Amino acid sequence: MPLGRFLEISLAATNVAESLAFYESLGFVQTSVGEAWPHSYAVVTDGRLCLGLHGLDFESPLPTWVAPSLREQLDALATLGVTIEEARLDDLSLHQALLRDPSGQPLRLLEARTFSPPALSPAHSSSLGYFEEFAIATRDLGVASAFWESMGFVAFEPVVEPLPKVVAASSDLNVGLYAIDLPAPVLVFTDAAMPERIASLRDQGHRFAQRLPRELMAIGAAMLEAPEGTQLLLLTEPPAD
Repeated sequence: MPLGRFLEISLAATNVAESLAFYESLGFVQTSVGEAWPHSYAVVTDGRLCLGLHGLDFESPLPTWVAPSLREQLDALATLGVTIEEARLDDLSLHQALLRDPSGQPLRLLEARTFSPPALSPAHSSSLGYFEEFAIATRDLGVASAFWESMGFVAFEPVVEPLPKVVAASSDLNVGLYAIDLPAPVLVFTDAAMPERIASLRDQGHRFAQRLPRELMAIGAAMLEAPEGTQLLLLTEPPAD
């Protein structure tokens, strides 16, 4: 895959300890991290999704992949017409590069892993339900789909229910391309019993967004807000056909 192997959704966390406690309260598990970063860094996972909590200011959330031969990977991306916005290939820090999808969403490539995932039970899950996708708003589903397909994803046919979108799928991350006005990139979780999950999270005192796009309000969605500002979209899983 041109982007490499998916590593984490990197999050800029002003207070790493506070964000870590938040995600652990939801059932995420902390992983063992290396010393690749000079700033505070922690990683949590629910077994499907890994979130990197960085004590650093950057454009967040930031999907991050590992490309062991980064120089060659960047050359391959260039042949696809992809513009590399920034590349750090010096001998003083972890090699990395930044590019963007057509919506402006930043994507990062690293030359090496920065943590070791724990061995969780397949049955492990968080209070949020099943991690479905990383969702971004786009004005042109066709252009967005073509980009993600060029990155090795499989773009499915557009759907209109419950929300208008295209899913670009890979083996380790699905990207939801939404034709609605999302307030920011969001992490989407689904569950058939999501209303009960939402009620429980409210009872626990978790903070939810007060205003949602009308399309989300119409389907009874809720948006949980993490301490560092990450938006977690909670959707009720539609019944099977």
